[in-house]
Amino acid sequence: MKRTLPLLFIALLGLAGAADAAERYRVAWSHYTGWEPWGYADYAGILKKWADKEGIEIELTLVNDYIESINLYTSGHFDACTMTNMDALTIPAVGGVDSTALIVGDFSDGNDGIVMKNGASVVDLKGRTINLVELSVSHYMLARALDMNGLSERDVTLVNTSDADIAALFAADPNGAVVTWNPPLQQVRNVQGAELVFDSSKIPGEIIDLMVVKTDAPDSLEKALVGAWYETMTVLSGTGNVAKEAVEYMAGAAGATVAEFKAQLRTTAMFYDPAKAADFARSDKVKETMDYVRRFSFDKGLYGEGAPSADLVGISYPDGSVAGDANNVKLRFDADHMAGAATAP
Repeated sequence: MKRTLPLLFIALLGLAGAADAAERYRVAWSHYTGWEPWGYADYAGILKKWADKEGIEIELTLVNDYIESINLYTSGHFDACTMTNMDALTIPAVGGVDSTALIVGDFSDGNDGIVMKNGASVVDLKGRTINLVELSVSHYMLARALDMNGLSERDVTLVNTSDADIAALFAADPNGAVVTWNPPLQQVRNVQGAELVFDSSKIPGEIIDLMVVKTDAPDSLEKALVGAWYETMTVLSGTGNVAKEAVEYMAGAAGATVAEFKAQLRTTAMFYDPAKAADFARSDKVKETMDYVRRFSFDKGLYGEGAPSADLVGISYPDGSVAGDANNVKLRFDADHMAGAATAP
């Protein structure tokens, strides 16, 4: 009996400790100008501060291959992940993972581009081989650019290429042509003979950069991510030494000079103000863009073999409306948490 009581007491202590342990959540991100603030938020302790405030732990992981980061999220390795609006639809949503676009961080306003050697316009791409991350927003932008210039994908040859390899391949190819985003876009533009022939400023508001979470994620995780993001936005949009240090850190992490990173920020329509982000999420522009995206995705077979129409997957919006199948909603645009950040004291 004397031995049993201490053992029972120790066991109870262990159970109490387990009950008190903070829940841990895993968040993935990859290099892109509009997502570099996540790396800084982690480095500067901002993310931990907000996680502590919500009584949880957040493990932020950099995944250098963008598409792989989304695949890992979809397969359950992560609870949240940075991705574009199109990829949120065509990978996790089509894969049956119910996801919520929690933070609208920015839209690309020149941060994605088509660059080529030995050519000066989109029409010069006819007959050329183009490296890109196939079936990503790069593919979407290329299709839009070709259509706007009287061409189609039948006029070019596409080579699926990891975003980590695009800059090196372009530099080595005397007749290179690529579609990519920053920071590799900046790198390919610096190659001798490179010509930017199209960029996302020609289709503003269509390539939207998000932080996506599982829809069943706890409110504590959502609040921590939103709080950390907008504190970081306050730092980044400031003018003091902290802002300077933040930009220097992000530039270094992105493999860019400070001047190059600032140039990339100028082509990224950042929503520094959460109220403006919430307004954008509620706007008809998002509905219009997602209609383009879902039809493109269906036409390209991204809904899978046997998909009957672009209505296969439902997309819900902050006003309660749904595009597609209302009984199969797998992508949800949320404005509440961003609006809450805007009104927080």
